Amino acid sequence: MDFALILLIAMIVTGALWLLDKMFLAPLRNRKYVAAVEDQGGDSKVVARPRVPILIEYARALFPVIALVFVLRSFIVEPFRIPSGSMIPTLEIGDFILVNKFIYGLRLPVVNKKVVGISEPDRGDVMVFRFPQDPKINFIKRVVGLPGDSVVYDKKRLFINEKPVAYDNGEEFSLTESGNRKITADRFAEEFDGETHSIIVDRNQGSPRQEFKVPADSYFVMGDNRDFSNDSRGWGFVPEANIVGKAFFVWFSMDKGGGVDWARIGNGID
Repeated sequence: MDFALILLIAMIVTGALWLLDKMFLAPLRNRKYVAAVEDQGGDSKVVARPRVPILIEYARALFPVIALVFVLRSFIVEPFRIPSGSMIPTLEIGDFILVNKFIYGLRLPVVNKKVVGISEPDRGDVMVFRFPQDPKINFIKRVVGLPGDSVVYDKKRLFINEKPVAYDNGEEFSLTESGNRKITADRFAEEFDGETHSIIVDRNQGSPRQEFKVPADSYFVMGDNRDFSNDSRGWGFVPEANIVGKAFFVWFSMDKGGGVDWARIGNGID
């Protein structure tokens, strides 16, 4: 079940119990107490106040906490954990990131329907979205193509609207994949609209020419680990309705040995 739906249900249940107690149960308990005091000649010392049911106590304590978490997570910022290496070197397995939920517009939680537009994704944004083939799964990739763009990927190079994307000369980059498999790749600085980010390509992997035309209200996304990423080259485009938000901050990170990777904590996401 979707965690947002679980939070929504929990908020409704605890809120309903709190409201039921405030409007009906608490006044009823108070009337019974007053009547019991009157039966004792007005001596309140001999009459114990009725206890609040434990379920109501929990509801009153949990409702504001759940409501705050629900609002923050649904409309402002949401945490995610990076489970794969598709965004290396920008993001690594074990990174815990924060995602800005309102930058692309306010959306109704659970149904993910935009109700207030604020901005649109830019080329180069690191975006979290619901996987089009299974919306229960969240993916994170870099926005490469905007609605209406033509995208060509040829010999490990991108061309947007027939213009080559700028790259630097590159450098050697080593990484360890799952199973301790070591890979030597090439790391390049790729530039979109004056902003640069790092990508890696495996010199031993082939790169057939691929051409795409991005439909309206859709986006073409790729992982920064270009040869080990399940992205738009394989399954198509991200509909605007599937957007979750923009990744912007690494708030915690664990290394491959299970320890804390202090060097990555606090890094921004470009």
